[in-house]
Amino acid sequence: MRLTLPTRPAPAAVFLAAGLALAGCGTSLDDGTDAPESPTPAAPAGDGLEKEALPATDRNAQDTCPYLDAEWVAQTNGQRVTGVGVDRRFDPPACQFWSYPPEPQLTVVVRRMPDPSAAMAVVDWATPIEFTAPADQPAGWHGGRHGGGEVPGRVGAAYSVAKGATAVTVFTNQDESVKAQLVAEQVIATLGL
Repeated sequence: MRLTLPTRPAPAAVFLAAGLALAGCGTSLDDGTDAPESPTPAAPAGDGLEKEALPATDRNAQDTCPYLDAEWVAQTNGQRVTGVGVDRRFDPPACQFWSYPPEPQLTVVVRRMPDPSAAMAVVDWATPIEFTAPADQPAGWHGGRHGGGEVPGRVGAAYSVAKGATAVTVFTNQDESVKAQLVAEQVIATLGL
């Protein structure tokens, strides 16, 4: 049985809208005075998305990833690219490359977080320590990697590394983490991270 790539949580905008709708509701105490307002939770760090955020793209999209060539991805990941989706909620945009399977063949997310510990939290989510091996390429980057079937609930392999406040995560539907590593190294080089 194949496992699936982590699913994208409900958009933060849904929760934000619900929170804003409730923010105007005050609470009165029995003596007629207003109850103290509870502090508003801090917005998610970095680009405003949760550390678990994944891109949401259409498998039939024909976008252009600004830092990866579709033909290079096809050669590196070993599958024909039938669609490319770009999610501009991320900065730089997250890219998903599709082929014939129902899941993306490749998902690439670059996260610019407010501090190194937040970047490492992204890495730890993408490549949980208890299921992964250390990753340290390119030089100065650190994180984790896993092959297909090693992390419960996920299809394929992953390579996720951080340097300073930046994290780069690559999920592939292939079983070899070296493919995800090659993509991560290319992204880091192309973006000059």
